[in-house]
Amino acid sequence: MTESFRAIPIPAAKSSRYGLLDTVRGLVIISMVFYHLVWDLVHLLGVSGIDMRSSGMFLWQRSICWTFILLSGFCWPLGRRHLRRGLTVFGAGLLVTAVTLAVMPQNRIVFGILTLLGSCMLLLIPLEKLLCRIPGAAGLALSLLLYFFTADVDRGYLAFGLIPLPQNWYQGNLAAYLGFLPPDFYSTDYFPLLPWMFLFLAGYFLYRTVSGSDIWRRIRVWNVPALSFLGRHSLLIYLLHQPLLYAIIQLAG
Repeated sequence: MTESFRAIPIPAAKSSRYGLLDTVRGLVIISMVFYHLVWDLVHLLGVSGIDMRSSGMFLWQRSICWTFILLSGFCWPLGRRHLRRGLTVFGAGLLVTAVTLAVMPQNRIVFGILTLLGSCMLLLIPLEKLLCRIPGAAGLALSLLLYFFTADVDRGYLAFGLIPLPQNWYQGNLAAYLGFLPPDFYSTDYFPLLPWMFLFLAGYFLYRTVSGSDIWRRIRVWNVPALSFLGRHSLLIYLLHQPLLYAIIQLAG
């Protein structure tokens, strides 16, 4: 094997957690709770005057998702129990699906963000031996390119609408899970593998790119304790915040 194809070691983390990552995650958790509060007010309580389809609301929602997915990929090399963590997050996604189907099927969540994150965590276990051979900066650029290249898969196209895909690919739940959205599929929170796994991989390669830099060593300890606390408990908050918001809105209504 030539030198250029040797596996590139990922720098070992000296600490299992970095304050900066938990702080950013906590900030995004707060943004997510407020976004879902607005969504609930509009869709459950019937509050008027808020356009959830506006570009501003779209960018707010996307900023939350982009950050969560990138952070999850960024943190993957820092973890040691990938199988347990992946199964936990994937199982939480299944729990969300089961509860929403049972309690409010009109607002069901199928293949939501937790299912995506758990899937990516599990898929990287067998893929890491291949991925670690790719230089960090090259992998980051390639992942972002593939993310944008597949961004319109759910609409039936690749390459920004230039390459149409066969319509017979868009059938069944497996197709929906992969990103080929069937016409009769519905979910209020939908994050299939394509294109979103490439954003997860961008986070993974971003860590590979910056982990050895002096800038990263300086900023990784930045910490806002209150936000870090929320960030450390982000999964629990994600699972509990909507039932609590729903109960509050029902009482207010």
